[in-house]
Amino acid sequence: MVKFSRIIVLLLALGSLAGCNKQQKEYNVSPETIGQVTLQMTDVMVHDVTNPPLSARFFSYACLAGYETVAQHDSAYKSMHGVLNDFPEITKPAIETYSYQLAAIMAMLETAKKMQPSGALLQKYQDRLLDSCKTLGWDDEVLAGSREYGIAISKQILKYAKADKYNLISNYPRYEPRNTPGTWYPTPPGYFPPVEPFFSTVRPFTLDSSSQFIPPPPVAFSEKKDSKFFRLMKMNYDDQKEQEHLVTAAFWDCNPFALENRGHLLVGMKKISPGAHWMGITDIACKQAKIDFGKTLLVNTSVAIGLMDSFMTCWDEKYRSNRIRPETAIRKYIDPTWKPFLQTPPFPEYLSGHSVISTCSAVILTHYFGENFAYTDTVEERFNLKARKFPSFMAAALESGASRFYGGIHFMDAITNGQNQGQQVGEWVVKTLGER
Repeated sequence: MVKFSRIIVLLLALGSLAGCNKQQKEYNVSPETIGQVTLQMTDVMVHDVTNPPLSARFFSYACLAGYETVAQHDSAYKSMHGVLNDFPEITKPAIETYSYQLAAIMAMLETAKKMQPSGALLQKYQDRLLDSCKTLGWDDEVLAGSREYGIAISKQILKYAKADKYNLISNYPRYEPRNTPGTWYPTPPGYFPPVEPFFSTVRPFTLDSSSQFIPPPPVAFSEKKDSKFFRLMKMNYDDQKEQEHLVTAAFWDCNPFALENRGHLLVGMKKISPGAHWMGITDIACKQAKIDFGKTLLVNTSVAIGLMDSFMTCWDEKYRSNRIRPETAIRKYIDPTWKPFLQTPPFPEYLSGHSVISTCSAVILTHYFGENFAYTDTVEERFNLKARKFPSFMAAALESGASRFYGGIHFMDAITNGQNQGQQVGEWVVKTLGER
């Protein structure tokens, strides 16, 4: 009896891992499996120290591969052909026996495996997923057909991804700091070179171009104590660093490049990107709302597309204005001993990336779940950060933006104007995608 009970527990555990259920002659996959895939992708990104814009690129193509598979089988969801820039008609594979939901998951994994530098690490999860389905009674032919279907879709999405011009960035001349008053310069402790200075040259998904929503110019640099810029510096310098503000700053840090001094060593801290954090929030919302498999993939794909396009508009402005970071400015013009609470990320200050992509994500999620969707953000509990409750997505986005001021790494106009740009991009993405 004990042995039988253990077998039942094992099967239930495997079913939970895979999210697979055999109902009559239909093979269904739990919507939660989609979040498991993006979580596995996030772990690989942490392993690879993937930069924030690039992480959005990985999420978007993987989610597109899954979504297009669903669109070929569920009339409630329409293909992105004719909607996204240059998006092709995705040919339906000539495979007879498969589960389209499992095929969608396979398409996501196959795409991520090929695009992420250490994507091969996803193979273990994929093997466990297929093994658990088999344990639950899925036919070998269905499993093989689903994987073959996913590979066929992934190949078409990868071809589309290859044409977005990201691979041409390595051919551009190395970006060098201007080293003129008021412009960005690498900061300690890593003094990393600028991240993705040519990201704005990549093909966007919904935007006319990365410069479609150019924000107002930043407050002009000045060393004069009666200038607007000096007042901005003083705001950061005089911030009292209240405990709750520091907790907020740490919660939204999401800096893959953070380093810690340990004697004579600089040790990298494992942190997720801001885009990965919002993909985690998306997973929480989909689970809480108990939406079906297709809707879950649609929401994930929409948020990922928004992340990609909002990172592009933000990075377009960052390397246009190329503004100095508070850390560099305050040390030079006010107090050489001053340090921000958070480590300064390695790219220009204006606009605040968190403000742009968080607001964009909040607009998209609000479109699907409503303005007063309260939830608990547990995304970074596994990184020893306590969960935080929010009354809405926009409340979370506003806190995310403010966290950059509390952390001492952004001036206030970069935050407020970043939120405005994020609102514009989010609304544009929602309008472009329409009712899918």
